[in-house]
Amino acid sequence: MAESEKSSALSALSTESRTFPPPAELAAQANATEDWYARADADREGFWAEQADRLLWTKKWDTVLEWEAPFAKWFVGGELNVAYNCVDRHVDDGNGDRVAIHWEGEPGDSRAITYADLQREVCKTANALAAMGVGKGDRVAIQLPMIPEAVFSMLACARLGAMHSVVFGGFSPGALKARIEDAEAKVLITSDGQFRRGKPAPMKENTDQAVEGTTIEKVLVVKRTETDVPWTDGRDVWWHDAVDSASDQHTAQSFDAEHPLFILYTSGTTGKPKGILHTSGGYLTQAAYTHHVTFDHKPGESVYWCTADIGWVTGHTYIVYGPLANGATQVIYEGTPNTPHEGRHWEIVDKYGVTIYYTAPTLIRTFMKWGEDIPAKYDLSSLRVLGTVGEPINPEAWMWFRTRIGRERCPIVDTWWQTETGATMIAPLPGVTHAKPGSAMRPLPGISAAVVDDSGTRVGNGEGGYLVIDKPWPSMLRGIWGDTERYQETYWSRFAEQGFYFAGDGAKYDDDGAIWLLGRVDDVMNVSGHRISTTEVESALVSHSTVVEAAVVGAADETTGQGIVAFVILRAGSTDEAKGAEAIKALRDHVSSEIGPIAKPRQIMVVEELPKTRSGKIMRRLLRDVAENREVGDVSTLADTSVMDLITSGMQDSKEE
Repeated sequence: MAESEKSSALSALSTESRTFPPPAELAAQANATEDWYARADADREGFWAEQADRLLWTKKWDTVLEWEAPFAKWFVGGELNVAYNCVDRHVDDGNGDRVAIHWEGEPGDSRAITYADLQREVCKTANALAAMGVGKGDRVAIQLPMIPEAVFSMLACARLGAMHSVVFGGFSPGALKARIEDAEAKVLITSDGQFRRGKPAPMKENTDQAVEGTTIEKVLVVKRTETDVPWTDGRDVWWHDAVDSASDQHTAQSFDAEHPLFILYTSGTTGKPKGILHTSGGYLTQAAYTHHVTFDHKPGESVYWCTADIGWVTGHTYIVYGPLANGATQVIYEGTPNTPHEGRHWEIVDKYGVTIYYTAPTLIRTFMKWGEDIPAKYDLSSLRVLGTVGEPINPEAWMWFRTRIGRERCPIVDTWWQTETGATMIAPLPGVTHAKPGSAMRPLPGISAAVVDDSGTRVGNGEGGYLVIDKPWPSMLRGIWGDTERYQETYWSRFAEQGFYFAGDGAKYDDDGAIWLLGRVDDVMNVSGHRISTTEVESALVSHSTVVEAAVVGAADETTGQGIVAFVILRAGSTDEAKGAEAIKALRDHVSSEIGPIAKPRQIMVVEELPKTRSGKIMRRLLRDVAENREVGDVSTLADTSVMDLITSGMQDSKEE
């Protein structure tokens, strides 16, 4: 390969040789087996038709796929009702008494909601919304805490053929307003407040600011915290007045497979949020299929818990639509993982006998920071499968998750997917894959993905590049709401000639051909002509015994083009000596020995916390501002805005002499 070609792809520096086969007992009765890959490759459309048969269709489709890049239609001519598939059909099949949701409130209150209960609540919510004028094609904005009414609301919209636009409860009035205005929403569903770390926090006051001057006609308010709230007569309606008195009988109407199901706005740090549009038949097919095979879910046996918020796509696909389409029994928890104590998640796992636990690497690293003695106090013997989502997981966190939570008996499924893909695309199969710590491994059966160079050519094993999806998939986004041109430019222009979908992630193949995610290509550092992923350097730092979490950025450097600047959080109990000059030198040398001298950080700063959004994403652009001595940009999306003040004030002290 020529030098110019080498510099266009990502360097693949770190290696991982450990592998973990699936447990024999799980493999013997796994939902998906090795032959699924070949079967899907041999007849991709036939395979997806088979997966679509998991659902109840009131009208069978005529064509599995119509594809005119970049526009897809799946199960063309087919009709179904998404909410019926997630609720009523389980009741009709005799499973009305099965618990659908074990809901655990942050203050300790709880509810067990059966599928029969869920059917009644969804029907009542649908009737209440219909009485407010909501119907097919209308948009309903939802900003709620993690309470059952959020699920009822989403399914009620689906039942009516209205699109929901769920907005994360931590977003500001301005962010909510922008989403309401873009979608031209008719109704907002919210609550009086939400519990955060044991105390009620306002919500209705914020939503009042957001709806002013918008298309919102009615605001439906759930009473959760019993706090006094401002009220606008004629517009605002209490949930208990409108929904509780509504009929629990509602006949679900069928809609076309391509009928829009929801809009979900990406929470980009800059620019106007993108309203990602998902439709019904293809999305629900892949949501149900991936939940079934990725987690080896067994209806009536498994107890499933996805810790995501309802406001993110993970909450849409793996709390609402995928699990409920499969008749799952699941846990939904309202609060934070350290309220009232740092063992709350493990307490909940033991209480409900959770068998499948799906969470984010950033939370796993938080558990590591709190100490291994906390989960050690709990039984956790019910756990059978562990999963991660949201960002690449570093091998050290993967191993901690396997050892301290899975007690070395649970396979870990590291899933790669996006708001735009709708459902999991790359992940191990828990009964098939010999997993490697930190690797998403290979595309699921029915999915086709590749790592390519600048020209769109697949790179070889041991090389890095751009992660693309080279064939359409059922749950793919159907566009950006109201902006077809932006849809084409954002996702399809980079490899337009090849017809590849590319959303900005870098990846590499290891020597065995397994896929490793390397984060956003925007986060790549160019050091002396080598394009180095922040993910690899962060993983090397976290593999050191003193470091629990790290964020790495590139900063302008006169000699190398960019220098590597690292911000690290130390493990609980680390001494002051671990923060000293010798310890910092040891960390730099550790990175050098792990992945090579080229990746040695120019500077390392010990911090108490990293700048993160409420969803746990690290805001590296703010760290770049600090590393390059610029004024720090907008911090309004951070969970804790004071973090940047502490980092900025400590930066000068950490610079090497």
